[in-house]
Amino acid sequence: MEVTTRLTWIQERVLGKLLGNTSLTLLYKSGAHGLHALDMIQRCSHQGSTMTVFHLKQDVVGIFMLEHFPVLHSKKPSTCVLFAFKENTSTGTSALFLNAQVEINTTELKFFSSDDMWLTVNLKKNKLHLSGEVIKELELNLKCFSEYLECEIFRVDGVKNDPGFIKKMLTAKQHRRRFLSALRAYRPSGDLVSEVRILLVGPVGSGKSSFFNSVKSAFYGHFTRQAVMGSDETSITKQYRTYSVKNGEGGKTLPFILCDSMGLDEREEAGLCLDDILHILKGFVPDRYQFDPCKPIKPRHLAYNTSPPLKDRIHCVAYVLNINSVNSLSDKMVAKLKRIQRDVIDCGIGQVVLLTNVDNCDEVLDDNFTNMTESTTSQSQVKKVQNMLTIPVSNILMVSNYTSEQSMHPIRDILIFAALRQMLRAADDSLEDLPLENRIS
Repeated sequence: MEVTTRLTWIQERVLGKLLGNTSLTLLYKSGAHGLHALDMIQRCSHQGSTMTVFHLKQDVVGIFMLEHFPVLHSKKPSTCVLFAFKENTSTGTSALFLNAQVEINTTELKFFSSDDMWLTVNLKKNKLHLSGEVIKELELNLKCFSEYLECEIFRVDGVKNDPGFIKKMLTAKQHRRRFLSALRAYRPSGDLVSEVRILLVGPVGSGKSSFFNSVKSAFYGHFTRQAVMGSDETSITKQYRTYSVKNGEGGKTLPFILCDSMGLDEREEAGLCLDDILHILKGFVPDRYQFDPCKPIKPRHLAYNTSPPLKDRIHCVAYVLNINSVNSLSDKMVAKLKRIQRDVIDCGIGQVVLLTNVDNCDEVLDDNFTNMTESTTSQSQVKKVQNMLTIPVSNILMVSNYTSEQSMHPIRDILIFAALRQMLRAADDSLEDLPLENRIS
């Protein structure tokens, strides 16, 4: 008879994502395989990284070990992660990184660390003993001694054999919340406008529409597909669109607008007409304006006959480029980007570069999730873009958009939030630099 886990599929999925894109395979279940240490060791030793899960009446408590499960009467150091959540849910998972000494004998499994952090398991009596510090850090409402109903041990496949990475993954959710709070509290500089406008411009298929969808998904906590995406050779986006983002479902509208444009094409008769760019930058083009590559915008199509107010103008331009295509951009495409950049500079608008389709998400930000780093695999692309558009490295941003993923990822969200934060800073810089006569909202 097949032995199945007591975890719900959602709980199993959440635990698998706790340390990256990992998967769990059940090795041992006390109710099916026996309560003796030998039964546990026989099934779990030499299996690689493991996750031991204890099911209590109202809580699930567990510990991940990066190194192999210990053999009988052994003592070994191990990189560990303690975690806990309520039995009937998987939300609000708390986790704690520690370097522990792991020991197992015929009756007990022990995890000891410094700072009074420890956990012991009485295998014969189904008793879990947690130190007061562990209970406090995991925010548990438990006594020091607790009886568990079931013990399960899983092999963890796909985990990165790097203690530093594991520690970074554990702190990612905390930093994600920090970024989210800062963006929710954002207000445009000097209250000159109620919302800043960020124009996304770049080659066909570079990820402009996907970036908006990713921003919205990151704020909502689940996938959204409001903007139509595609990877055709011709632009999927035919209209000029202005998208607002709410602070989660049913929340207030946040003070920025992402403006999506038709993709640039090497061919003159296809893609966004460069003569249209200046009209967009100056705020003349209305939402849902239908682009025609062969027919530049005419005055009768414009939203205003006179100069538009500051609130309708573009305050930051993001040149969106697929990081995998940077080294193969044609001379014609580079020339188009540089022409657009001249218009942007002439209008005094802030500018950044957004590199999409980044594979090494965990390497892009430093360990404190504060600054972008030039990761080994992206140095050449960053340098090329910096030289091509003369934009400082601090304004060359990297993201991995949500396109066909099955689940959200905190580090991917952090990259999206970090990129958006830098765009808002660039917009603020341009607003602060406006001459007094142009500050009419």
